[in-house]
Amino acid sequence: MKRGFYTIMSAQFFSSLADNALFVAAVELMRSNGAPEWQRAALVPIFTIFYVALAPLVGAFADALPKGRVMFISNAIKVVGCLMMLFGTHPLLAYAVVGLGAAAYSPAKYGILTELLPASQLVKANGWIEGLTIASIILGIVLGGQLVGHTLSTQLLAIDLPVVDTGIDTAPEAAIAALIFVYMLAAWFNTRIPHTGVEMRPLRANPQHGFVRNLAALLPDFWHCNSRLWRDKLGQISLSTTTLFWGAGGNLKYIVLAWASLALGYNTAQASALTGVVAIGTAIGAIVASLRMRLDMATRVIPLGISMGLLLIGMNAIGNLWVAVPFLILLGGLGGFLVVPMNALLQHRGHNLMGAGRSIAVQNFNENASILILGAFYSACTGFGLSAYWAITAFGLVVAGFMWLIKRWHKNNLRQYPEEVEHLLAIARSDKHH
Repeated sequence: MKRGFYTIMSAQFFSSLADNALFVAAVELMRSNGAPEWQRAALVPIFTIFYVALAPLVGAFADALPKGRVMFISNAIKVVGCLMMLFGTHPLLAYAVVGLGAAAYSPAKYGILTELLPASQLVKANGWIEGLTIASIILGIVLGGQLVGHTLSTQLLAIDLPVVDTGIDTAPEAAIAALIFVYMLAAWFNTRIPHTGVEMRPLRANPQHGFVRNLAALLPDFWHCNSRLWRDKLGQISLSTTTLFWGAGGNLKYIVLAWASLALGYNTAQASALTGVVAIGTAIGAIVASLRMRLDMATRVIPLGISMGLLLIGMNAIGNLWVAVPFLILLGGLGGFLVVPMNALLQHRGHNLMGAGRSIAVQNFNENASILILGAFYSACTGFGLSAYWAITAFGLVVAGFMWLIKRWHKNNLRQYPEEVEHLLAIARSDKHH
């Protein structure tokens, strides 16, 4: 791998570490403030709102500037969201601002891989960056649980600045303040990311027009890119798979917290460690996929998605920690092995069709629309009094059912368009077309 790849990984690790620790701190902040269950569940979909609403803008923005600069600006927005949460803004609104930073960060983070590396290294690169991201999820969730726990929070609250009254008086507030420094460390790594030499594609914005008019002007280009990816015979399969995976997986982060509370009687700090167990399995699956899979083999992992959905329903029968841990590792492992080659194939097709930033923005739009819809569904279920058991059953059936439909869709493509699919697979096998 080129030197710049490791700088990108470092920046991604610390930014993702802070994102996941902040989620746990925000859940505990809302719990300690007496927020109802449905509002805490709404943290997941609220984070994705700007991924969906600003998808036409963030993709073009990522292609208009060097990716390192885009990532630096995005981390600065996340710091603003943390400060809002600290000083009185409703946690849901403040967390949405952090989501705005993440929405701007993602097209640059993944888009720079296709600028920096040839097609033959994309699966390996995705394996490493997904593995590292998942490691940051594990450590971030555990870190968040520890920061709001009694031992660390007591030490943080004991820190007293002379003259200045920060107004930070609770464990979740101390955790959020500490995470600002982690975002600042990620921003420093962003400044070290090299320019890839890829030509910038200027953002078509008129400074005399307002924000809404400029965003509207970008819509036709975005929808054209979106439709091109959905029409592509490999792009549509990889996009539908990753959309479904992240829709269910994104909400699983909170569902495991709710399930651990119900099935095992855990508090937030204890339950956050179990969420990290799922991420351990995902990291293992991601690394194995990066070593065993090639870009042209990506569609072979589709049946694993069906198995993952059926396993998800099996969580309802578990009430013992020693059974839960290996089960959650297996569940995460299937997800990691599924998503790495599919992500790489999707990035490859998007880079060939429309450019890195725009393709990742299209991916983010679809995947986060799925998280938003399924998250709103879960939040509504809890609002009406349904338990986590029913939510897990619904998610498992959705994943298994739709993955079966995607499998049938791909088989139909192979039968009706064999020459086109083979041509696209030949491109995936060759670096010179990338």
